Amino acid sequence: MRLSLRLRVFLIFAGLAAGVLALLAVALLVAGRVLVPEGGTAPPGMTDALADIALIAGLGGLGLVTLVWYLFDANIARPVETLAGALLTGSVPDEKEGRYLADLAPAARAAAQSQARAQARLAEALSAHAEAQSREKSMLEHILSDIGAGAILTDPDGRVLFYNAASAQLLPGLALDRDLRRFLKPGGLDAAQKRLAAGAGATDVALCGVDGTRLSGRLRQMQDEEGGTILILRPARREPVPPRAPVEALRRHAAALIPLLDGLDAPLPDRLQQTIRDEGQGIATALRDLDKALTPSAPRQRRVAAEELARGLGLPLDDIAPVTLAADGWQIGGLIALLGQRLAESGRPPTVSIRKKEAEAVLQLRWQGADLPADLLDLWLNEAPDPDHPELTGADILAAHGSGIWPEPGAAVTLPLSISPVAREARPSVTYDFALASRAAPDQRPLNVLTCVVFDTETTGLSLSDRIVQIAGLRLAGGRLTGETFDTLVNPGRPIPQSSTAIHGITDQMVTDAPDMTTALRGFHHFSEGAVLIAHNAPFDMGLLRAAEAETGQHFPNRVMDTVLLSAMIWGQGAVHSLDAICDRLKVELPAELRHTAMGDAAATAQAYLRMLPALEAKGITRFQDVLAQAQRHRRLLSDANLTAAHGN
Repeated sequence: MRLSLRLRVFLIFAGLAAGVLALLAVALLVAGRVLVPEGGTAPPGMTDALADIALIAGLGGLGLVTLVWYLFDANIARPVETLAGALLTGSVPDEKEGRYLADLAPAARAAAQSQARAQARLAEALSAHAEAQSREKSMLEHILSDIGAGAILTDPDGRVLFYNAASAQLLPGLALDRDLRRFLKPGGLDAAQKRLAAGAGATDVALCGVDGTRLSGRLRQMQDEEGGTILILRPARREPVPPRAPVEALRRHAAALIPLLDGLDAPLPDRLQQTIRDEGQGIATALRDLDKALTPSAPRQRRVAAEELARGLGLPLDDIAPVTLAADGWQIGGLIALLGQRLAESGRPPTVSIRKKEAEAVLQLRWQGADLPADLLDLWLNEAPDPDHPELTGADILAAHGSGIWPEPGAAVTLPLSISPVAREARPSVTYDFALASRAAPDQRPLNVLTCVVFDTETTGLSLSDRIVQIAGLRLAGGRLTGETFDTLVNPGRPIPQSSTAIHGITDQMVTDAPDMTTALRGFHHFSEGAVLIAHNAPFDMGLLRAAEAETGQHFPNRVMDTVLLSAMIWGQGAVHSLDAICDRLKVELPAELRHTAMGDAAATAQAYLRMLPALEAKGITRFQDVLAQAQRHRRLLSDANLTAAHGN
């Protein structure tokens, strides 16, 4: 194992101290033989005098060597490690660092500044070259995100390399580097893969999500060296069932009524009249049932983001809640745009707001001036918002959505709308990392291709007997953030001390309706399964997860990396390794309002980790097994969470 500079310097001075003591011992031995002839007797007091000389010389020599070592370590060895870490990470060292190193410190600062300027020029040149490719890539991502079908690309082992927003809605929890079988019941997928293995290039599939959602689509074998499959998914259509019961009832009542009508020339007995009425009533009932059976139900998947709806109205916006509405955006948007136009024409130019109120959203149009008469609103609702569909009036649209709109005192009209349980992406999004297709044993994979989850917790205190009140994580794959996140408050089941609230700002009231520990850690376990966990001061956060195992039943066997240890590998143990200090050295912005929030600290830790990767690679720490080996050298600073897990199990 390669020794660090500071340790080598310490060993040199330790050897020097041992040499001084050895020379002193030899000198005393020689002096004794000279002063005391062989076979003679030492003069009185000489032995004590020699012992005093040895003690003074020995302690003085050790003290002098120790002082020189301390000055050398503080002013040469430690600054050299710090300057090396700065050069490796591309950060400009502080002017006070290495002030006793003559021209080395200014040279290191000049080299770092030159490197920064070179990187800036290179980035500018690459930016111009990549601009066209970036536009094409962005366009492709938008197209793949907004297509109605879900698209999922997997490697030969069935692990997810790519998915779009539609597939994430169809299969909740879908994430990169996860086995697709985790999100589908196996029967339909296994049958389709057998057909591909038998030589079919593509095959239709009928699938069922783990939550029971029925899906349909097409599975195709990728024709490349790596193999893999691409799955196109849609909600399964339910084919209309012929309304046999209403038709049969109608036929039966008509068959019974026809012979009765043949006797209409003569006066009808009361009993016959009652029979005709009953059969006529039966026909009416059967027709209603038939009409109900033939009327298509409202689309189950219709939803629109409140912001998307509001920005398409062409009206001034007031307050728009970040919710997804269970509504047809085209129909409701057209209706509100029509009402906005009519209000403006009547001297009531409105603004629009969408606010969340308990379990529903309330859309309001407000204006300055006179209230709106109800009969005028009813007149407008009889108009068709879409000229291409004159048969669909505003009143019909409201009826199809099971809602209504009414004027209110104070110059406003109000429309309540249901909130969709499935959120819709407010912006196009696809998630992918094709580098995941090249796989090796976990410990052998380069750090920049590992799938990782960077996480942080906020707690009721600083001991392992305390409880989690918030946990958040971000996924990394292929050396970049994928955009997949997990963030939840946690009800700790006990009061949160005021001293802890003063740090993270989480109060008892905020966690009253939050998930309990079991529910929250079950969700985080699902999010982080199979990934390498990264945390700042990981033994504490991992200790909390493992302490809760008996209560929650969630075991976290993940490999772990700690940014404290990674920082020590780059800058040495003498540097400060707090999250603030690391972010300051790496120029990672850490907004004050996000500090000591689980998501804010996790995001800062993730950025710091990504910026440390080049420095780790420059020091030969390129794979996870290298991190494990290097961590042993820094156990005096912080224990390795991987060893903690091994000992704990």
